[in-house]
Amino acid sequence: MPSSKPSDATLRLIVESYQRLTGKPLIPVVPSDAVELRAALWEAPRAIVAHGTEADPIFFYGNRVALQWFEMTAEQFAQLPSRLSAEPMAQEARVKLLEKVTQQGYVDAYSGMRIAKSGRRFMITDTTVWNLLDEVGGYHGQAAVFIRGVD
Repeated sequence: MPSSKPSDATLRLIVESYQRLTGKPLIPVVPSDAVELRAALWEAPRAIVAHGTEADPIFFYGNRVALQWFEMTAEQFAQLPSRLSAEPMAQEARVKLLEKVTQQGYVDAYSGMRIAKSGRRFMITDTTVWNLLDEVGGYHGQAAVFIRGVD
């Protein structure tokens, strides 16, 4: 597991906001225990990432699958502006997607090209991007869950 960790409350927000907005569970069983929740997100079979609310949002979470695909450690990923996960020519489409998420709450069935630390390109598919909203509608960033498509 990563050594630079978001808080347990933040991880719970990722799971609960997904459920509230999409009506679907992010992980099959949401443990009440914080250690078990952390492990369930880390070991999920799909990539799960989240960024904060900075002017140029920076990732604060990537699970095991996401870190493998982006070829980064948790510490490296937690310093990456999320816009740099897409190639320069794909960043405009990514911005439009995130604007739509901000307006609608979430978007699903998105696909797009991403870039790993080594420069290797890879396709993400079956992607859902959602706003990290707490119970009273407070905005805490955005998150995404996706699988890897054919490169």
